[in-house]
Amino acid sequence: MKQICVFGSSSESIDRAYLAEAEALGKFLAEKGCGVVYGAGKYGVMGAVARGVQAAQGELLGVSPDFFTELNVLKEDYGEVLLTPTMRERKAVMEDKADAFIVCAGGIGTLEEFFEVITLKQLGRHQKPIILLNTCGFYDPMIDMMEQSVAMNFMSHNVHRLYSVADSIDEAWQQLENYRAFGYNKYTE
Repeated sequence: MKQICVFGSSSESIDRAYLAEAEALGKFLAEKGCGVVYGAGKYGVMGAVARGVQAAQGELLGVSPDFFTELNVLKEDYGEVLLTPTMRERKAVMEDKADAFIVCAGGIGTLEEFFEVITLKQLGRHQKPIILLNTCGFYDPMIDMMEQSVAMNFMSHNVHRLYSVADSIDEAWQQLENYRAFGYNKYTE
């Protein structure tokens, strides 16, 4: 895995445990020689991941819609920042540049990014690993909701093959190292 896309919150109001884990993740990935693709923000989980990559002098690519430049929320003091005209194009660039996805704790944007990459994988548009970094059990309720969707036949039980859950950075790394791409057909699984 050369380029890991990390999705995560932009909020500074969250518990510091999430920020500490995100910064440790950025540093860990950089020390392993992976470039990090992220949403270019300087705040929240995004900013913490970027600071971790910076501390280890790693490769960092931020991708942001150009209107974010007006909000003064971009981390522009390290790495490259690529601007796109829209949020949709931002996600497409992040998805295309990434060899894998790690989804840290986050809000609406992070959840939307997770569901987009898992939907694309379900539809056979990519075979990249998708890992939920379940810091402090953050994703437990969402995992339960997905189990309920499976139980009610809204999703196949095989949907769980599309992503994995890691409770630590080390576990996420092991999942990346051991990942084997596979074909998946939503209509036959």
